[in-house]
Amino acid sequence: MSRQLVAAIFGTGLIACVARGADPAPFDRLTFHAAPKPLAEGAATSDWPRFLGPTDNARSPETKLLKAFPPGGPTRVWEVAKGEGYASPAIAAARLVLFHRLDGQETVECLDAETGRRFWRFAYPVQYEDRFNYSAGPRNSPVISDGRVYTFGVTGVLHCLDLGNGSLVWKRDVRVDYGVPESFFGLGSSPLAYGKLLVLNAGGSQRRSVIAFDRTDGKEVWCAESEWGNSYASPIVARLHGADRIMVFAGAESDPPTGGLLCIDPGTGHVDSAFPWRAKIVYSVNASTPVAVGEDAVFISESYTQGGTLVRFSPKFEPGPIWTNKKFGMHFITPVLRDGHLYGIDGQHQGEARLACVDAATGGERWHDPLNWEIELGGERKRIGVCRGNLILADGAFLCLGEFGSLLWLDLSPSGCRVISRAQPFLAAQSWAPPAISRGLLYLAQNSRDVLSGAEPRLICYDVRGP
Repeated sequence: MSRQLVAAIFGTGLIACVARGADPAPFDRLTFHAAPKPLAEGAATSDWPRFLGPTDNARSPETKLLKAFPPGGPTRVWEVAKGEGYASPAIAAARLVLFHRLDGQETVECLDAETGRRFWRFAYPVQYEDRFNYSAGPRNSPVISDGRVYTFGVTGVLHCLDLGNGSLVWKRDVRVDYGVPESFFGLGSSPLAYGKLLVLNAGGSQRRSVIAFDRTDGKEVWCAESEWGNSYASPIVARLHGADRIMVFAGAESDPPTGGLLCIDPGTGHVDSAFPWRAKIVYSVNASTPVAVGEDAVFISESYTQGGTLVRFSPKFEPGPIWTNKKFGMHFITPVLRDGHLYGIDGQHQGEARLACVDAATGGERWHDPLNWEIELGGERKRIGVCRGNLILADGAFLCLGEFGSLLWLDLSPSGCRVISRAQPFLAAQSWAPPAISRGLLYLAQNSRDVLSGAEPRLICYDVRGP
């Protein structure tokens, strides 16, 4: 079918879909390196179907992973040249979904998770240029649930695709339908699949703040009302006093600046409460995803002026701060809760970023560590560090992807930080997408040119299956 005929049928939202066969096929942007090792006997495995993993908290149940990196880092299995964007991949049912901007189109590709071969591709033109000269690609990671893929683009176009063949099930132009403003960096909150709902931190006009769509047909189920606009934090579900509540950390571009934590009844969309928490300056954002703590509290943070706070909810879902800590404020990183302590990377800028541990009950800092070291580059010793990196907890340790592509296994406890192993698989700025791990394979998004090899942006699959 010609592009002209497709345009005549579908209008200006041109859709391109290829490689819809049942078997995945190699393609020109794929480089296959080596098959991974077999899984270790008794290894626990899991999908990674959305932004922060199977439980939305940067934790993986995978076990028997390789923690002692060889000198050159873990073995590459395959890599795919990718376009612009900061989205992490999603993996389910041995399929990986990559969402990026390629040749002026927001592109969704479904790949075989172990070989990188492609099952299908879906693409549509996008008109967006970042006004701060960052990437013009999507910030929002895809979601896989019940055989469907959900993507929310940087301009607010929401798609539901069939995971099996990439066919379009439904779409919504949220920015048009709900009057959603662009905000500083476009739209950048990943959707939440909850039961039959797809929940979106949309921030539309006329107080249409959070929207729940029916996952089967894209029709609105409810719309939570608030004056707080969209943010770059993704919604989560918290179990509070035995009841599920959707928590949305809202608030991006607004003048005067407004935003904070919304507690929403998932059955009706009623906003039970709103807890204000946003820097008092216009040029700031709420971007760190909330973290549920225990049975009645949620941690939120921002890195500009307010820092972090633990919010306790009464049985009637009335919020109140338990503690605040201005030195534990995440920029766009989500901290990880383990054994009553929060581990995260505080700091708005690269040079001030530091890994820290705080007591989740009191907010008291146990320690902090800038976590930097020296490498040889161009015949000179250069200082490098984790900077604004991401953490995930897997197999009893913390896997950390630094802002410039450093990869570390860390032993973190209330007594301090110990580096188990460290590698530099690439040296590239803006490595902000959290790692994804599934079936002993690690997926890292390199979002800018690699200084070491000269390689352009790519998604790389590494073998981290243990012996």
